[in-house]
Amino acid sequence: MVMSLELKNQIEKARHNLHMLVEHHEGGLGHPDVIRQSMALDELINEYNRMNRSQTRN
Repeated sequence: MVMSLELKNQIEKARHNLHMLVEHHEGGLGHPDVIRQSMALDELINEYNRMNRSQTRN
């Protein structure tokens, strides 16, 4: 459960960073920095979903 909380915090930080990058690049969703951050956020969300799936199976 502690790992889950840490991962949730990482997701929230990555989400915030993505939002800030979009603002910084004036809504430029295709900017390489925005895409890179979006991919990092996606990976954290995927990891969180994998953890939850494995916990519900046990």
